[in-house]
Amino acid sequence: MRTQDLIARKRDGRALAPGELKAFVQGVVSGDVSLPQAAAMLMAMVLNGLDDTETAALTFAMLHSGRVLELKLVSRYKVDKHSTGGVGDKVSLVLAPLVAAAGVPVPMISGRSLGHTGGTLDKLEAIPGFRTDLEADEFERQVARIGCAMIGQTAELAPADRILYGLRDATATVECIPLICASILSKKLAEGIDALVLDVKCGRGAFMKSREDARRLARTMVEVGRQLGKPATALITRMDEPLGRAAGNAVEVRETIACLRGGGPSDLMEVTYALGVEMLAAAGVGEDVADRRRRLESVLDSGQALDRFRALIEAQGGNPAVADDPDLLPRAGAVREVRYSGAQSAVVRAVDALAVGECAVLLGAGRKRESDAVDPAAGVDALVRAGERVEPGDVLCRLHAADTKRLDEGEQRLGDAFAFGDPEPAASLILERIG
Repeated sequence: MRTQDLIARKRDGRALAPGELKAFVQGVVSGDVSLPQAAAMLMAMVLNGLDDTETAALTFAMLHSGRVLELKLVSRYKVDKHSTGGVGDKVSLVLAPLVAAAGVPVPMISGRSLGHTGGTLDKLEAIPGFRTDLEADEFERQVARIGCAMIGQTAELAPADRILYGLRDATATVECIPLICASILSKKLAEGIDALVLDVKCGRGAFMKSREDARRLARTMVEVGRQLGKPATALITRMDEPLGRAAGNAVEVRETIACLRGGGPSDLMEVTYALGVEMLAAAGVGEDVADRRRRLESVLDSGQALDRFRALIEAQGGNPAVADDPDLLPRAGAVREVRYSGAQSAVVRAVDALAVGECAVLLGAGRKRESDAVDPAAGVDALVRAGERVEPGDVLCRLHAADTKRLDEGEQRLGDAFAFGDPEPAASLILERIG
């Protein structure tokens, strides 16, 4: 069928066959499908949806639009983790070396920041010299040698996704669960993994604002993974407040190092351990949840996880000394403390993740557009957390930027990000498991 006939079928609410979706994806990559036609198809998909069979077929076609790695040099069961994005979410930086040190290889292809959410690649590139542009063969050799590698999407992996993602951003078709699923899974399954663990975030600072939307996305990805022969599990986690006490790039690497030294924030480690337990379970390592948790705590306490992080940095061209001396990381030209201005002591009731994330972008830590440059030293740290008591003049957070103009913009965006009063009862960040 002609491309316009396929568009018309989806526009009219009819399902597309796997062969038709394959032809569409191949045409996008070859250029036989024009960008206006691809944009029209994306809008038709958003308006009329895709069922699970269509979503799996689209994912399969995007996955096989380029090279699919086999990682033959890595004999053990390989598991990756993906997060749908949040504020202060440096879990991947802690989790990859932690799980690798526990005996499960972690090949990880990550993304950059866009909007108010941070990007793993930007955080890693805050480490002087760190390369995220390894070729596929380098990536495989590194996973075989040290158990983990963290890179960006290469030109040969899922090229259809790079084209379609750019169009989705430009045509307001990003927030569509089947398209999100196909984008994530086509990249992740191209890594050559055996299983995938998903962190689907919901709340104020997440793309999925409601728990029901997060559940729909999680169930879709788990089901499509199953149809494509790759077992997946998903944890739905809360993202109403920033994760940890830092949001940015170098500031999050500093917090990562603190975690790997055994001194990380409890909320960040709660999510890290929960996802790590799932990764070990997927690989058949450990007897039960308690045993897997003990294994992870053991390699953290012994220093093996920090050693693995140091080896990861060195293998990818970075300065491994930052693992022992975080002061080697970039420092901002201007720093400002934001203080509590109340007349009497108070308890922090909430910290708005969205406001903090957007503040970090204004400081220079993120992007409004994909082409924007990122300042590795910019960000927010020393964040107070809900439930903590503050006295007049206490520091609520610290802002880092290149100059005072950016500090002014970031502080203005914080606005009423900090709410005070009776805190809500403490609850787990892990809301639900779907597998």
